[in-house]
Amino acid sequence: MRGFVGLLILIVLSGASTASAQTHVGPNVEGGLHWSVAAPQGASWSLVCRFAPVTYEASQWDQRHWTNKIATTGTGAARGRLPHQDGRCTVTKTGGPGPVAIAMVKDGAVQSDATNDTAHPAAVGFL
Repeated sequence: MRGFVGLLILIVLSGASTASAQTHVGPNVEGGLHWSVAAPQGASWSLVCRFAPVTYEASQWDQRHWTNKIATTGTGAARGRLPHQDGRCTVTKTGGPGPVAIAMVKDGAVQSDATNDTAHPAAVGFL
């Protein structure tokens, strides 16, 4: 029983340290890594990016909104930025002709991956 209580306390403490490790980025939720999706033949896709937790100013009434994930869908090309200089993005082809690709850039280093298979997403990341 003592081992179980000790394990429970350890789990609670590790969760508390993660929550306190959030970075407040203010209104600039796109100040970090660049990401880019390409679908040269117009394929549709879904993108999920995960990163260290941040709080940001979503509105004047919600000054500490929390997130650690961006999810979006599209067709063709799209670009954006994460809130941090670390993160991981996965793009999944959801339909249409041709492949989809994802690329990220950090300090001049580029990571990219592509897929033409709806069952196998392409993934990149800097952690």
